[in-house]
Amino acid sequence: MSEAMMDTRPAAVKPKQATILEAINAALADAMADDDTVLVLGEDVADPEEGGVVGVTKGLSTRFGDKRVRSTPIAEQAIIGAAIGASLVGYKPVAEIMLMNFTTVAMDMIVNHAAKLRYMSGGQTHVPIVIRTMTGTGMSSGGQHSDYLEAWFAHTAGMKVVAPSNPADAYGLMRAAIDDPDPVLFIENLPNYWLKGDAAEAGHVVPLGKARIAQDGRDITIVSYSRTLTETLSALKAIEQAGISAEIIDLRTLSPWDEDTVLASVAKTGRLLVAHEAVEKHGLGAEIAAVASNRLFGKLKAPVARLGAPYTPVPFSKSLEDAYAPNAKRIAETVIAICKQQD
Repeated sequence: MSEAMMDTRPAAVKPKQATILEAINAALADAMADDDTVLVLGEDVADPEEGGVVGVTKGLSTRFGDKRVRSTPIAEQAIIGAAIGASLVGYKPVAEIMLMNFTTVAMDMIVNHAAKLRYMSGGQTHVPIVIRTMTGTGMSSGGQHSDYLEAWFAHTAGMKVVAPSNPADAYGLMRAAIDDPDPVLFIENLPNYWLKGDAAEAGHVVPLGKARIAQDGRDITIVSYSRTLTETLSALKAIEQAGISAEIIDLRTLSPWDEDTVLASVAKTGRLLVAHEAVEKHGLGAEIAAVASNRLFGKLKAPVARLGAPYTPVPFSKSLEDAYAPNAKRIAETVIAICKQQD
């Protein structure tokens, strides 16, 4: 190639990539470096090599010491109780409950203490704790290890609930959760830990309560979060091949959820599908569907729809588990069916 034909322009800088697991680890490390009051506690979190069951806290104890990164006994109620106590004397604890089903062991501490102390003290006492926990189908972990129980906590006044779907949001939501004065449940999806995406810059914060429009569209609004958001994006090709333009909203914060963004989108498209991995009955989708139906009744072109798991424990069998949670195929079929209905 002659010198005249050579392109001497600088190549575009590609964004740094990270997994969701790496993003959460980075958020914890950066928060601890920025603020000496941030602590991490939970089962095996201080193991320098393992860093918990999947490695989210790997390396933190080596960097910050065992006084700020503390492994605990297998005692979920004690973990949350210790975190609440530490928060009342000026610390910002991040407590890990290994699996979401195990939050049931600590429900008294979470619901009757963490969530209510600010109210019971007339606003004089804050409980700035983050409860990290993971869950999700797809790993054949069985019914006692895979439930999405976000509706329990979203229904608890005084709690905030977040569920990221990508690395940048995982980092930014964690930083926001740590800085928030109230208790935050931070839900991590086990199969999505190794999902890669653009990494966030250090210090990036995603405001709690603010959804993200992941895809613009005009025919239907799909609201989702966590791994089901990933499945929704995978369904786009089939949806578009059917001639449908879908607007996809990543809720990110489940409580408080971003009513303004969701309702503005549904007012534009006239159709709404809420999809989540939790069982469909009594779920978060019911709340969103009810609000949209009440506020936008005259603007809807079709009944508001929900898509969730059947009302049964999560199966252990791999074939049954694959049929249990909403996937890209079911999401696409549901969207197409909604849009075929008469205006």
